[in-house]
Amino acid sequence: MSIKQVLLSRIKSSAIFNFNVVNRDAWIARQAELLPEGSRVLDAGAGSCPYRACFAHCEYKAQDFASLNGEQLSGGEYGQIDYVCDITSIPVPDASFDAILCSEVLEHLPQPIKVIREFARILKPGGKIIITAPLGSGIHQDPYHYYGGYTPFWYEQFLSESGFGSICVEENAGSLRSCAQESLRFIQLSRPLKLGMPLWMELLWIPVWLLLLPFMAVIAPFSSMVLNNYDRDKRFTIGYHVTATKHASETGR
Repeated sequence: MSIKQVLLSRIKSSAIFNFNVVNRDAWIARQAELLPEGSRVLDAGAGSCPYRACFAHCEYKAQDFASLNGEQLSGGEYGQIDYVCDITSIPVPDASFDAILCSEVLEHLPQPIKVIREFARILKPGGKIIITAPLGSGIHQDPYHYYGGYTPFWYEQFLSESGFGSICVEENAGSLRSCAQESLRFIQLSRPLKLGMPLWMELLWIPVWLLLLPFMAVIAPFSSMVLNNYDRDKRFTIGYHVTATKHASETGR
């Protein structure tokens, strides 16, 4: 099955209830298609390398510090990692890659600005950086979770300072879809017998939870898909998808 078929299948089955991942996967696949055949691509913080197939037409390399356990990785185990190292000091010469992918990694790095500068060093002039990161997320992959998320102003400030231009920051849906995701999270986390409440509280909570279930687990997610088109501010998006190009005159920092 091709990567396009895989993505289409995932979109059909979970675009409503897992839109964050579906949108991100589809966006990265589109960015991969834009790269010329034979481009040298580094997947920084690659983990289980879920996007390797998207870059089949490129020379794909993966980097990771490889210190998480399988339960903390979306694929259950690490993929083939070419550079097991600190992401702030990748053992390659300056201007080694045409593009760098860094997906859902920045929030796990204690020195993200230093990482952006390292990307500038190893990226060729005119090369492209492809980033996704949350605006807000719960703690995960602990203890390696240092930041709640990144705003458009962060990308504009520090990508510019590191020698990048043509910075494009796109939100991953809007506020209402973000609220719907938290609605689903509430239903999941508060389901009867999960919280360990006393029996009398469980008996009171079960009918309330069942009453809330169709509204919070079905109506809110479906209606948010429609209403999302009318959210002009999108101040509470799940995260951002970012691209930028290294200035042709820059040699890295």
